[in-house]
Amino acid sequence: MGEAARALDTIDVRPVFTAQDAAAMEARFAGVDTPDMLRELLTGELKGRIAAVSSFGAESAVLLHMIATIDADVPVIFTNTQKMFGETLAYRDELSERLGFTDLRVFRPDPRLLRLKDDKGLRWSYDPDGCCDLRKVEPLRRALLPFDAWISGRKGFQAKTRAALPRFEADEGRLKINPLALWDKARLDAYFAEHDLPRHPLEAQGYLSIGCAPCTSKVRPGEDPRAGRWRGWDKVECGIHVPEKPGEEPAF
Repeated sequence: MGEAARALDTIDVRPVFTAQDAAAMEARFAGVDTPDMLRELLTGELKGRIAAVSSFGAESAVLLHMIATIDADVPVIFTNTQKMFGETLAYRDELSERLGFTDLRVFRPDPRLLRLKDDKGLRWSYDPDGCCDLRKVEPLRRALLPFDAWISGRKGFQAKTRAALPRFEADEGRLKINPLALWDKARLDAYFAEHDLPRHPLEAQGYLSIGCAPCTSKVRPGEDPRAGRWRGWDKVECGIHVPEKPGEEPAF
């Protein structure tokens, strides 16, 4: 009798996390306070599998403080689009040092793609979607390759498009966690005060949502906190957060 044929090697291409997994997480942690939820996940099933993604913007210190209190070895990813405010870069360094993070990972646009697609550095002025894809989405995709899950700082109160933001989502096969989805501005401000956290230096000048310098403006009284992003353009999202349905993109 001849030998059995060797089993073919296969590659498992199934997503690590699905929409059903995210919904199960949403139900599992319903009513669980944010710090307790993060502690269970970061010290349990997601330990070593998760990164925090931060813009080091106006309210970033709250979530970063919570994470550092639990595990300062959690990798923190920052995409330097090379169009950032100098104040943001200084704040990133100050906050990272103060909170004691051991693994700050800075990712930049691919210089070869910049030469091909934005050699003058002005793509933001005529194609903001293309600029975001080049300078933020592509670098973050590279940064997240080693991870099964990531933490986002999005909050439901920041824009009307995000009012129903869940705490757990599936994103390109990964679990995306929005720990502050249900927090309002008053609760964030109280946390800043309780833990004596430094504010972003541009916040006091009226910049309530802070992204790249060319596409960020001050927020006027009565506007959503993110109204100063891409002002004058029909754009509310940088491209990192994929919409569930076309035309229903949440703001970042």
